[in-house]
Amino acid sequence: MKFGKIFKNKARRNHYIVGGIILIATALFFIVCIYRFASISTRKEYNGVNLEQRTKMKYERASKVNAKRGDILDANGDMIAGDSTIYNIYAVLNKKAKTEDGKADYVTDKQQTAKVLSKYLPLSKKEILKYLNPKSKKQYQVEFGQAGRGLSIEMKNKINNKKLPGIHFVELPSRAYPNGVFATNLVGITKADNANDTNSNISGLMGIEKYFNKLLSGKDGKRITKVDSNGNELPDSQVVEKSSVDGSNIYLTLNSRIQQYAEILAQEISDKYAPKNLQIVVMNAKTGAIEAATQRPTFNPTTGKGMTDSWRDTLVEDQYEPGSVMKILTLSASIDSDNYKPNELYKSGSVEVGGRTINDWNNAGWGYIPVSEAFPRSSNVGMVHLEEEMGSKTWMEYMKKFHIGDKTNVDLPGEVAGSISYKHASDQAMTSFGQSVNVNAIQMLQAFSAIANGGKMIKPQIIQKIVNPTTGKTTKTYKRTVVGTPIKASTAKQVQKAMRQVVTKNYGTGLVYNVPGVKVGVKTGTAQIASPSGGYLTGNNNYIFSVAGLIPYNDPNYIVYITMQQPQKMTESPEKILSEVFNPLVKRLVSQGKSPTNTTDAGSQYVSIPSLLNSTTDEATKEIKNMGLQTGIIGTGNKVVQQLPASGEKVMPGQRIVLLTNGAMTMPDVTGWSKNDVMKFAEVTGVHVTTKGDGYVTKQSIEKGKVISDSGKIVVTLKNK
Repeated sequence: MKFGKIFKNKARRNHYIVGGIILIATALFFIVCIYRFASISTRKEYNGVNLEQRTKMKYERASKVNAKRGDILDANGDMIAGDSTIYNIYAVLNKKAKTEDGKADYVTDKQQTAKVLSKYLPLSKKEILKYLNPKSKKQYQVEFGQAGRGLSIEMKNKINNKKLPGIHFVELPSRAYPNGVFATNLVGITKADNANDTNSNISGLMGIEKYFNKLLSGKDGKRITKVDSNGNELPDSQVVEKSSVDGSNIYLTLNSRIQQYAEILAQEISDKYAPKNLQIVVMNAKTGAIEAATQRPTFNPTTGKGMTDSWRDTLVEDQYEPGSVMKILTLSASIDSDNYKPNELYKSGSVEVGGRTINDWNNAGWGYIPVSEAFPRSSNVGMVHLEEEMGSKTWMEYMKKFHIGDKTNVDLPGEVAGSISYKHASDQAMTSFGQSVNVNAIQMLQAFSAIANGGKMIKPQIIQKIVNPTTGKTTKTYKRTVVGTPIKASTAKQVQKAMRQVVTKNYGTGLVYNVPGVKVGVKTGTAQIASPSGGYLTGNNNYIFSVAGLIPYNDPNYIVYITMQQPQKMTESPEKILSEVFNPLVKRLVSQGKSPTNTTDAGSQYVSIPSLLNSTTDEATKEIKNMGLQTGIIGTGNKVVQQLPASGEKVMPGQRIVLLTNGAMTMPDVTGWSKNDVMKFAEVTGVHVTTKGDGYVTKQSIEKGKVISDSGKIVVTLKNK
């Protein structure tokens, strides 16, 4: 009995101990839980994971709202570059593919599909069938190479309307350049940041597109929606949106009518004489506005043709020895420093400086001639004489006043500063006629502006204004900027007269640039090209030929500067070749703003070309016919996407308007077309065309209706009627 009582007491004590332990453990557990919950609720973090963010990730979906990239426009507000959408086509081959309503969503009839697509893609039925019958039978879908990429919305809709099973499109952001080859290297080009992302942004790779990329891009927005645990958007869920800010619109100083004409002239010279490089620039002499700028080689930003041969803007990225156009600055410095003695005689032909013999361009010279004839004759020895008279120190001071060797800081990427070699006496002498000094084209235009503006040097401008796309308000205006006064007004007047003598004196080197009815002043240039192995290249065509002109010479409205390097087909003199650009361009410049008249036929009137873009082919053809003009239709589409001449141009009755449609690019019948019409065709399509003969087309190498291949070469034969 006593033992039992002891056992019960011991059991009761153990029960209390165990109960106490459980109570303490439970209390500790709750304390820990409360602490943990309190910690998590205040810090909102567990094991280093932010719970608030994790919850948002699970039950919220954030998507980017792309900002619209700003447009690039010409001085009159016409589109040069704008946002666009392109489409890549693909075909589903897997027979298990079904639509939502259970119908076949794969190519069911390959023969019929190939036949239809061959009407819209630059591929034959046979080529399309090769894509539709891949070697791997397990392939789910196929694309059609480059021919199936970058299709327009019009082309996509045309194919969609045929309701071909298994044919689909991927929508991608892009950039449209409706004018084709149009100051391409200056304007630039863009590329999608992620070519496979349908919501990708695009960025500028060169030119204006690159320089103003941030401004054009704007700022992307954000859209947040509520979703369930399976990722499905909840109905009537709250949408939190951060608005995007569209990119600014940039207006350039380019004049579309002058630019288009410069492009045509450049292409004619490129095809006829095949220079390694050609550059044509027109600057408003009074404001510094660049109204036209083109180069060859160039590329078509729509097709990409020629891009591998022209990946830079030579206007600012190339430096070269300017040659005899530099004599404009030498003469200016000599006159302005009071060292010019026009009636003094000097012996032309050759002169030795620093152990080096410097010759005139004709080697023999002209004997003893007055200093006043050195400039119009383009005498190297005469310029060396001027440099020696004023002294190398003074000459260097003037080169610096003209900002030679300094960047102009024009709004274009990649500008080079150039350089001056001035260590040896021979180098100092050679800079007087444009050797031993490197410049870029925009620097020379800036320097020439001092002669055009009474001694005031004007900074070249390519941007007219920047506009907010939402409000339409101008956020920045680029105004005329004087960057220096290197010479006096009286000096500028004397140099203008000297440039006129280059054209009017019987011994002037620029007689071929005499444009009837226009008092132009010019300076010609022939610069040697440095050889990689030392010295200079030899041969009649191994030069950079140039001409700089003031229009008119005594009160210039325009400065025209043309450079041409190493023409491979130099069938004419370099001056004659450059005059084929300079003279018609000058005529076009001075005719701007004047009432059009025809002196040969008082009854005829010029016709002003309207914009035909986005018109149907039938509507455009009818309108052109009513204006007394001819048409040239390229492609199988029903809507006009490009035209030449551009809207605003004035042409004579009977001229041909070339229209590019949105369909497959097919060859028209060009029989009876003039050479100028053929050049319009080449410009609009970006296709290389070789012309044989003169007059009107009698024969073409590609038959009417055939798809024009990007790599194809078209030859047309012309004969005079």
